[in-house]
Amino acid sequence: MIILLWVVLTPLALGLLVIGLRLLNAVVRGYIEGSRADPHAAGAAARVAALGLLDAERQHTELAAPLPPAVAVALAAAPAGDWEPAADLLAAAAAARDWERRTFLCEQLADLAADDDTWLRSWEESRPGDPGAALVRARGTVFLAWKVRGAKRAAATTDEQFEGFHRTLTRSREEHLRAVALAPVDDPSPYVGEIWTAIGLGLPHDEMRRLWREITDRAPHHYEATFSALQYWCGKWCGSAESARAFAVRAAAGAPPGSLMTAFPLIAHYEHDESDSTDVDRTPEMFAAVDAALADVAAADPGHPRLAEVRHLLAYYLYLQNRWDEALEQFRLLDGYVGALPWRYKGDPAAEFCRMRDESARYATPGAREAS
Repeated sequence: MIILLWVVLTPLALGLLVIGLRLLNAVVRGYIEGSRADPHAAGAAARVAALGLLDAERQHTELAAPLPPAVAVALAAAPAGDWEPAADLLAAAAAARDWERRTFLCEQLADLAADDDTWLRSWEESRPGDPGAALVRARGTVFLAWKVRGAKRAAATTDEQFEGFHRTLTRSREEHLRAVALAPVDDPSPYVGEIWTAIGLGLPHDEMRRLWREITDRAPHHYEATFSALQYWCGKWCGSAESARAFAVRAAAGAPPGSLMTAFPLIAHYEHDESDSTDVDRTPEMFAAVDAALADVAAADPGHPRLAEVRHLLAYYLYLQNRWDEALEQFRLLDGYVGALPWRYKGDPAAEFCRMRDESARYATPGAREAS
């Protein structure tokens, strides 16, 4: 009986072994042919490692770039109760009429205050009527309102969340009026924060136009103000694709080199792009828009607090346009930070950033990899 089984099973086992060897041979041949067909595939991971690029787990997802040391110190000191470094930085920005830096710092401090305002209350008690404290209070209330609402879609947001959201935003209108009254007469900062109140409450277009006049009378090419206003005019909030694109074109037209205003036609395009093809990103108009933004970045003050945000946008579109060398240059300047458009709209911002960065490194010319 055993001999009979051996006679029957041996040919079957040998047949299976032959089939397995053939499958293995096919896999190996396919891998070899694939490597020959794509010469960039071999050693791609080694190239990325040689460039010193960080993996996804080491990307900072909340910031677009490293904070200036003085700002980092102020943000670390405030929650510990030492609000004076932040107050001094805001006052210095106002004295220098550096409204971009003032609103950038205010945004960072307002986010802290929305989580815990103990330090801000100490500041207000110690210096009643301080314009910086009033500015952070107003903007912090806006941040608090959005935290109350939550990040889910309207269908998944409760009535209680909506009620708290609108109540808190309504309070922020009064606080922004106080911030305006205390601010230097040429300071646009309180109006910049108020745009997000207008977005959340769905205020009418005439009110948005009034805010915009107040801002442009003081700072006609203010990056954060323009970004915020563009969000208002987007279809997802109070406008439409057409109104957003028209606003972006007007903002960029005639703006001085280095103002970074050329980023806004790209942002308007991104916000309303529902295509599943990159063809819409490779039109002559889009190539021209990317080139204009590249020239704007080259002319910008290296210390501009929003410069990295535009570089992130450029890295994305240069990648989509297969401009590997130029894309890699931007990715390398940004590596380690992914808290900006377009990555923050992605399910996994760090992974998406690294995927496009690594592919750019894979296809860039060797000289570009070394020099960028």
